[in-house]
Amino acid sequence: MGTIGIVGSGPTGIYTVAALVKNATPVDITLFEQGDRAGVGMPYDGDSNTRLMLANIASIEIPPIGMTYLDWLRGQPDDWLGRYRIDKAKLHERQFLPRVLLGQYFRDQLLWLVDEGRAHGIAITIRENCRVTDIEARADGVALWVETDEAPLRFDWVAIATGHVWPDADEATKAYFPSPWSGLVDARIPPCRVGIMGTSLSAIDAAMAVVSQHGDFVENADEAVEFKHDAGSEDLSITLMSRTGILPEADFYCPIPYEPLVHATLDAITAEIEAGSARLLDRCFGRFVQEIAVADPWWAARISLSERTADDFADAYFADRIAHNPFRWAQFNLSEVEHNKRNRITVAWRYAILRMHEVFQDIVPVLDEADRDRFDSGLGRVFMDNYAAIPSQSIRRMLALHRAGILTLLELGSDYGKDVTDHGTTITVGGKTHDFDVFIDARGQKPLESKDLPFPRLRAQLIEAGQDIPSVCDDYSLDRPVEARGRVALGALPYLLHDQPFVQGITAGAEIGSKMAQMVIRAPSRLRRVCFPHL
Repeated sequence: MGTIGIVGSGPTGIYTVAALVKNATPVDITLFEQGDRAGVGMPYDGDSNTRLMLANIASIEIPPIGMTYLDWLRGQPDDWLGRYRIDKAKLHERQFLPRVLLGQYFRDQLLWLVDEGRAHGIAITIRENCRVTDIEARADGVALWVETDEAPLRFDWVAIATGHVWPDADEATKAYFPSPWSGLVDARIPPCRVGIMGTSLSAIDAAMAVVSQHGDFVENADEAVEFKHDAGSEDLSITLMSRTGILPEADFYCPIPYEPLVHATLDAITAEIEAGSARLLDRCFGRFVQEIAVADPWWAARISLSERTADDFADAYFADRIAHNPFRWAQFNLSEVEHNKRNRITVAWRYAILRMHEVFQDIVPVLDEADRDRFDSGLGRVFMDNYAAIPSQSIRRMLALHRAGILTLLELGSDYGKDVTDHGTTITVGGKTHDFDVFIDARGQKPLESKDLPFPRLRAQLIEAGQDIPSVCDDYSLDRPVEARGRVALGALPYLLHDQPFVQGITAGAEIGSKMAQMVIRAPSRLRRVCFPHL
């Protein structure tokens, strides 16, 4: 048997284990989790989330492991679900629920995998409260150091599935939080002026973490939501801010699994890539236009799609939201989305864009510098906005906070100032200052480079090999150094964002985990035990 160490026990690590177990791969697996509960994953950990923070993925989209998420929910006690205000009788596969429930689901599936692996002769060892401090690729295997052991452990393969990377809680102050996951949930936020950088679901989650300390949402029978202040919390105000000053739209109904594309297919985009990088973005945008024109000719005519370019399509896409009051548009969009869900109506142009974002991601590493800048400022923003639509309930709560006089929106534009002190943060826009007693940066995960890796030996190997940004093979094993190829897989999302800007969420983790498992499954069947006598 070979041996594999998996660093990180969130969804990506779990899906790696699942693929190995499903294939009955003869391998001993050791899973390392620096926290005290393997399988939960930081984005779904109860210590970092409140029940008001919703996952923007439903059971129908989550690749099942032992059972579907919906079946698991239906097997939970009524009183336990009731703590999260969930009625078991109303559960359905397209429902968005508190993200802490996903953490419980994944932990249970991991424990199921341990038993299932044992039945197939696969030993799975889980080491909790065990932080991996270093990794080194060798020609005959991989050395891995953990905080609790002096001597390195030895594996045939190592898969790095450490997930998102956020600033530590000790980097936060009483007045400034570098991310919503940097101690915000445990912090006491007084009823004061709160500024939140960002308008995505992460920013809304940050707002939920604050308002949960100062009142409660009351939901009526017709799903209308109102927010009731606690006595003494009347001075609470929250400002969301972004460059454009627009809000995300509500998640829309569409067929799942996705229907096939017609013009911007994987084969078509691959052919464009193989034709060379010259004008690649414009050639692929031609495919994009063809796809939307066929899917939704009325909308294509409305925005004069045939006259659009890769540089100004985003202007047409965002035009309606920019032209209207953001909260009125949010209410209009919510009503439209809920009507479409009840009647199973798909907005064809939205669905076409959603299906194209993963195909278009393949062109990103091939674009020249100028086209990459054009993509990031144009089509990239469209794709991200489209697939990052948020749960309807988050929109309802946001509108409730606005009606209660708590939530406002600030458009920053491209030229604004930010001054952070120990006592607060000042944002300057157009010569006007906005002072906040508490400030939260909720702009999401930033791409990381090799220099940011927390494993000194592997970091040095990558930089010495000229890999300032790690490049990976089809199985996500590192392309360089050569000792790592086929042995050390990098499935940690922040380090992949440079070339895969849309690699977010559980479905991406499932795909990455499955591919990292192929590093082992496709390896020669006759393996020798690794030994490093010189270490």
